Amino acid sequence: MKTYLAKKGEITPKWHVVDASGQVLGRLSVRIANILRGRHRPTYTPNQDTGDGVIVINASKVLLTGRKEEGKDYMFFTGWVGNEKHRSAAQMREQRPEFLIEHAVKGMLQKNKLASCQLKRLKVYAGPTHKNEAQKPEPLSL
Repeated sequence: MKTYLAKKGEITPKWHVVDASGQVLGRLSVRIANILRGRHRPTYTPNQDTGDGVIVINASKVLLTGRKEEGKDYMFFTGWVGNEKHRSAAQMREQRPEFLIEHAVKGMLQKNKLASCQLKRLKVYAGPTHKNEAQKPEPLSL
């Protein structure tokens, strides 16, 4: 019996909608990263893009456990001397709540060109509505 390896054009991605309200950030990010990579399919091939697209709604209502709301620190560097910016998770939730999920999922993907293709299929919205009805997404239960 031979091992099946998916080819480039064989898999057509489906789209899933995930409601992030009341979900823990790390556990939600693992599930989203596995769907983006295609680990939920029996035809999963590590070196091919066999994953699906994910639409995340209510990103502003995601939960952080423990003291991560104040203690977790995101660092940004502009490249100029002395321009290193630090923001807590609470500040990022106020300014860009989508960033929390995007950053967590990006850290759980591979560090190669394939991950950038997979991240293009991740759409995160802070509120309960999204503008991706044309993709006919299916609700995903976590």
